[in-house]
Amino acid sequence: MSFLKNVFGSNEENQSVSKVGWRQLTDLGQLNEIIAESTVKPVLVFKHSTRCGVSRMVLKQFENEFDLHEKITPYFLDLLEHRDVSNEIASRFGVFHQSPQLIVIKDGKALFNDSHGSIDAGKLEQFI
Repeated sequence: MSFLKNVFGSNEENQSVSKVGWRQLTDLGQLNEIIAESTVKPVLVFKHSTRCGVSRMVLKQFENEFDLHEKITPYFLDLLEHRDVSNEIASRFGVFHQSPQLIVIKDGKALFNDSHGSIDAGKLEQFI
């Protein structure tokens, strides 16, 4: 049972044990902050659907592989709770909405995005 809970546990449980150090993305105004931050250090946004098993598994895999704490700033977006923010990300950064989705922002522009099983923490090295 604990294996299933680890893989399919709630979003809140996953984040409480995560080593990533997510910053919660909950407000449209934070996008301006992200753009400003990205001129100093790359920012990643992980868009996650809390109702999707695939999204949950990809998130857990990403969290297990992530080790760039000092080199990139990670933001987490629960797109079901904050669909307006998700829509604005697609519009502002010119990326097609997907879930799960990882977007890397540097100097105010989306340099890279990946979704579903293609999300791989190892790919982030090229943007640092």
